[in-house]
Amino acid sequence: MVGMAATFFLYAASGLVAPWWAVVVLLVVWAALLLVACAWWTPHPRWVPAVAVFSAVFWFAAIIGGAAAFGWTA
Repeated sequence: MVGMAATFFLYAASGLVAPWWAVVVLLVVWAALLLVACAWWTPHPRWVPAVAVFSAVFWFAAIIGGAAAFGWTA
């Protein structure tokens, strides 16, 4: 869960690079991943760190993809 808290700052600071609507979409994705992590906390505790890693990889891919496809710049 610490990993999810850490990735929240990546998603929240995306407004420096991405337009507002993309930041809203990214935050909705982060919230969905947080719900998955909370749901897996008891039945699959070893999978929770993987959700945080996926969250960071997804953020990186979304920002790089948005910059390449839509010309997002800082």
